[in-house]
Order: sequence, then C-alpha cells, then structure tokens
Amino acid sequence: MSTENAISPQLDVEGLGRAAERAAGVFAEANPKSAAAHLDALAVMPGGNTRSVLFYKPFPLTIARGEGKRLWDLDGHAYTDFLAEYTTAMYGHSHPVIRAAIVEALDNGLNLTGHNTLEVPLARLLRERFESVESLRFTNSGTESNLMAIAASLIFTGRRKVVAFTGGYHGGVLTFGSGNSPVNVPHEFIVASYNDLPGVQRIFAAHGDEIAAVIVEPMQVAGGCIVGEPAFLEGLRDLTQRHGALLIFDEVVTSRLSGGGRQALLGIRPDLTTFGKYIGGGMSFGAFGGRADVMAQFDPRRPGATPHAGTFNNNVLSMSAGHAGLSRLYTPGAAAALSEKGERLRARLNGLCRERGVAMQFTGIGSLMNLHAGVRPIHSVEDFIEGESPLKDLFFFHMLERGCYVARRGFIVLTLPHDEGDLERFAQAVASFVDRHEALLRAR
Repeated sequence: MSTENAISPQLDVEGLGRAAERAAGVFAEANPKSAAAHLDALAVMPGGNTRSVLFYKPFPLTIARGEGKRLWDLDGHAYTDFLAEYTTAMYGHSHPVIRAAIVEALDNGLNLTGHNTLEVPLARLLRERFESVESLRFTNSGTESNLMAIAASLIFTGRRKVVAFTGGYHGGVLTFGSGNSPVNVPHEFIVASYNDLPGVQRIFAAHGDEIAAVIVEPMQVAGGCIVGEPAFLEGLRDLTQRHGALLIFDEVVTSRLSGGGRQALLGIRPDLTTFGKYIGGGMSFGAFGGRADVMAQFDPRRPGATPHAGTFNNNVLSMSAGHAGLSRLYTPGAAAALSEKGERLRARLNGLCRERGVAMQFTGIGSLMNLHAGVRPIHSVEDFIEGESPLKDLFFFHMLERGCYVARRGFIVLTLPHDEGDLERFAQAVASFVDRHEALLRAR
C-alpha cells in the first residue's frame, strides 16, 4: 500500500461486510431458478463454472435471454445491461444490422476452407482507423492477439524479456492482477508498477538490451479502470525506442474510446496494437498489427516466415459482423458521442459522492468506469484501500435490485443502445445506494 494510501480514511469494513451478506441472502431468495441451474452446473463443471469472471457467491445469475440493452434471468427479472459482456456487446443484443450481416454470411457458407471476401474489408477499415497499424492479422480473441504480439516481438528483436504491469490483464494466460499468475505462459516477464515511470526506467537501466517488448493497457480495465497517465505512457514510448524494444498497446478494450483508440487521443504511436472484444460485432474476435517491418515476418512468401495458425482466424461470422458494426454503427462520430456520454455520467456520480461526503469514487475514461473505495487518486492497484471488496459486493446486489446489471467488481460499461433515460436511472440507482447505506460509506 502506498504512503499516500496509508493515511486514507477507512470505511466501516465490518459493517459493509455484514450488509453485503444480508444483501446476498435477499438475492438468493429472489433467484431460486438460478440457484437450481447452478446446482446442475456443479455436476459437470468445477464450481459449475467455465469462465472464472462470471462466478460469484452465493451463486451466479443464469441469463436466459437478451434483447437490445435488456437482459432477463431464469427467474424472469429484467435488467438494463451495463456490463455488455465485459465490453463486447457494443451494439446490444442481436442488433438488426449485426443480425443481418451474420445471416448473410451464413447464407454464403459457414466454413469456406480458404481466403474469403470478408477479410480484406475489415482489415482495411481497421488500418484506416488506427494510424499506427500498417499491417495486421486476425485471431480469435484478445488473448491470442496479445500472445502473437509478444511472440512477434521476441522473434523480431531476438530478445527474451517482456515488461508487464501489476494489475494488467492481457488475456486468460497473460494476467497480472497481483503479479505473474501461475497460469501465465512461461515468458521471462518483468512485472513493474503501473504509472511508475522511474521504476520502469530502472528496469531498462538493468536489462535494456534484453527486453523485447513492453506490453501495456493505456487504461488498466480489468484492474479497475486505472487510467494510464500520459507522461507515463509517453515515457514508455521513449524508453522502448531508445533501447530497441517494441511498445505493445493492448487496446482490446480501450480502442472504443475514440475512432482511433486511446493512442489517437494521446498522440502516441505504438509499434504493435492488439484488438478484440466489440470489434467482432459480438462474435469471437481478435487482431494484432502495427509496423510493417515487424508484421512482415508473418508473410508466408518469405523463407523462414513466422507461422501463425488458427482455423477460425478469418471466420465469416466475425468478419461480416465486425465490418457491419464498425462501418455502419460504431463510426468515429459514434465513438466520440459515447465517450462524452460516459464522461458526463462519471462526473455526475463523482459529484454525488463528494456532495454526500462518502468514501467512494468512479474511475475511468469515456464509456468505461469502475467503482472504488476511498477518495484519493488511484494510480495503480497498490492504491486500493481496505473496504474495496465489501463495498463492491454491496453495490452489486443493490444495483441488481434496481434493475442495473453491472460486474461484481464494480465495472460499468456504456454501449450504443443506452439513452439519456438509462443514464438517469443508473444515476438514481447509485443515489439510492448512498441513501440506503450512507452511514457505512462515510469515512471514519
């Protein structure tokens, strides 16, 4: 914990924990069908789960269907979706434009066993949107995109070490929530503190000629919407250039923050960029690209070309839905409007917290935000204070009760279907949370 954080006022952690337990009990009584579905799942999957982030106690909701911006669980409760499949459902559920693109792709054949007519239009559109991307390749997920970007960096530089950051998440086998996870691929990672440029400078001073790449999110999303400070990210660009390493921007999520991602907002040109999530129109999707000389190693016409396989890399559903979404729905103008909407909502929520004197805040940029305990600025996961977990648990159950579907970790996502009425209802739900639990939320 940082020195600044050590003097932060503390929440009533025990009181929050008790309140969260009571809320969990109310939740369990209200969702018997989801409880039964969880019991069924326990018989065939460890913990009844095949995707860790979806599990929470006492049991996770089972979602029966979605339409537009709405979700319904097995017990018939309706929610406005403020999680959007962790940013993937940019267009809501079964948007007519996306649906039509998928049906058209299906009509022309699902598995074509060759190059198809849908790859190049999507690749060209991504290259036009992201100026640093001179050439690119498709994958099936953001995880694969980051794996391939790291592999490309190691081969291109002939070096072995990779700098990553505590709190970072680059996929299921590239996760650094509290350091190097035991499930991570066995690269030679050096894990640094986010937003700590002097710390990274010391790493380069000791290992500069061994470092192949720095992989970084311009905002740590799974880590809690911790914003990368411009000077920090600019410093990484300078360090990597001076030492002959590559800078990988993981924009799997932050690419949504403008027509050209956060790199365009910052004016920073990374060597490689990775993509995923919403760009596939709701289908499985990933892509990585950047400097032409780095990407040229994958050119199969070259002797000794770097191999890159994947049966579904260019699958017609992802190519068709992705192009339809980006070209017709999530235009640069739409991206700017959505980000502005998110900025207004987050400012309103933080204004409410300040006015009521409660020790909670919402971090993030544009259409992405996350609830945190405390009032002091958060520069890295080391700045989280005691009370994070029970606060987020209690908030989660309250928001479900008010018909707002958010992540258990306090993550909130805005998407194209959300209108001003949705934002108003969300803000009112947060205000009612403060009204109900104000005594527990005031810093002691």
